[in-house]
Amino acid sequence: MPKLKTKSGVKKRFKITATGKVKHGVAGKRHRLISHNSKYIRTNRGTSVLAAADTPRVKLWAPYGLN
Repeated sequence: MPKLKTKSGVKKRFKITATGKVKHGVAGKRHRLISHNSKYIRTNRGTSVLAAADTPRVKLWAPYGLN
């Protein structure tokens, strides 16, 4: 069988924790931040854990995990 390829977008956007959860950057933080209030910007700082329903799909796109 040939090797499976990891989707290149997943390599750039997600990390898998030691317990198997998927971390991702929060959307809406690139540009046009003047239209968002300070609370929105503050609460969406850093990374967050992906929802449990979406985790199997992302792991399917990364068949050998992410380093």
